[in-house]
Amino acid sequence: MLERITKSITSASIFLAAYFLLNIALRIALPHTLDLDEAEQSFYSQYLLAGYGPQPPFYNWIQYAIVSVTGISMWVLSVPKNIILFGCYLFYGLAAREVLKSRSLAAVAMLSLITLPQVGLMAQRELTHTVALLFATSLFLFGFFRTLRQPTIGSYLLIGIATGIGLISKYNFAILPFAALVAVLPEREWRSRLIDWRLLPAAVLAILIVLPHALWLPDNLASASAPTLERMTAEHLAPAGLPRIGQGLLSLIIAVLGFVALPIVLIAAAFRRDFFRALSSSNPMIRVIERMMVISLLAFVGVVLFAGASDIHERWLDPCLLVLPIYLFLKLETADLDLSAGLARFRPVVPVFMVVILSILLFRIVGIQYIGTYTRTNVPFSGYVAELTATRKPVLIVAGTKFVAGNMRLEFPDIPVVIPFFPGAGVPEYANAKGPVLVIWRGETADDPTISPGFANDLARSGIHLQELKTLTLPYLFGDGKRSFSIGYSWVEGGAK
Repeated sequence: MLERITKSITSASIFLAAYFLLNIALRIALPHTLDLDEAEQSFYSQYLLAGYGPQPPFYNWIQYAIVSVTGISMWVLSVPKNIILFGCYLFYGLAAREVLKSRSLAAVAMLSLITLPQVGLMAQRELTHTVALLFATSLFLFGFFRTLRQPTIGSYLLIGIATGIGLISKYNFAILPFAALVAVLPEREWRSRLIDWRLLPAAVLAILIVLPHALWLPDNLASASAPTLERMTAEHLAPAGLPRIGQGLLSLIIAVLGFVALPIVLIAAAFRRDFFRALSSSNPMIRVIERMMVISLLAFVGVVLFAGASDIHERWLDPCLLVLPIYLFLKLETADLDLSAGLARFRPVVPVFMVVILSILLFRIVGIQYIGTYTRTNVPFSGYVAELTATRKPVLIVAGTKFVAGNMRLEFPDIPVVIPFFPGAGVPEYANAKGPVLVIWRGETADDPTISPGFANDLARSGIHLQELKTLTLPYLFGDGKRSFSIGYSWVEGGAK
């Protein structure tokens, strides 16, 4: 059965499609409380903007377009994400087919993406913008390998489309096309690809895709970069100077090992001696991929040395190291060994990982009382809504955070949900409200719904004066009944005074 699935990209894609359908069904079956990234998408889907803050807007644009047609729902948040993830695997398989002679090996390389923790588990669990980045990276690899092997106007345009999408998915994608460009230079047979006229329309296409956000970026550079720089520098943890550089380089090494260790161990265990024999194999494509990965990682070393980064996250390495499974299988194929036994041992890894990932996604919510660390998805927002709207329904909701705003938006799809001064709609929405307005927030901790001074000040500047602060406390979903989550709220009448 597994051998038939991995005979071609088509059969492997059908297998993957069934897996992503299971992921959609599982998310719909679990509580409809949104995690942080899902809540952001729910809230942002009310607005079509050139930029939304620290993350580029590609995923937000997709979500806005779909919600504009269908309305907001758990289906609308879950289905597009899984389609984009499926596209990541599909284009990765097509990229593998460009460099691997064996169709079966290309299919296995595509399925092996699931062994990368940032792709198999983390992308499915809570990420959104990174999902778009993974898709763009796979699309770029397909166009890039196709252009090296058999250049056409279509393959060049594919590179342009992937580059444009990647740059407005995550800013760190910019490392990939730069690394690919430099990696090709030493190869005489492919150097001419860089001075081909077809590169010009590809560049124009990439610029057109990026242009709306690029025009927004100069005037909003602080809001777009400050949160990421704060996470990277981790000033409260690392001293300045050489100690910070040392911490940054150590963080980069740990991130790289965390990214690559599992697939390398699994492939090495499956192919055994053949894996180690293949490490010395090489050809022009292998050399290009090696340079791409090295140049990409050197770019992160530069970020540590010159930007003061001291905390590198594994997911930031996605555009640098996503090519790893293709690289490893290309090494094995180039060594000209009999890989049938290794493939037979590796094939069962994929369905096992699928079952494990689905089990983790389920148990982290329904088995939370045995784990002890409650997730955002265990917060009982539907219970809050039932309590709060038992006697009246708001005409406007003013929320303290995107987490609260997105969840309230899902619960009240026909009611505007605003955060003061984002994106400039808070004041006019409140001034024009004709009826009860619900102001709702969460505190710093689960059991302390004290309103933050920042949110209180924003409300005051918006002309919203709270008369009575109330608290609503409910137990976590699937919890032991002993631990609960509290929110703060207040009802006010619309219309600025």
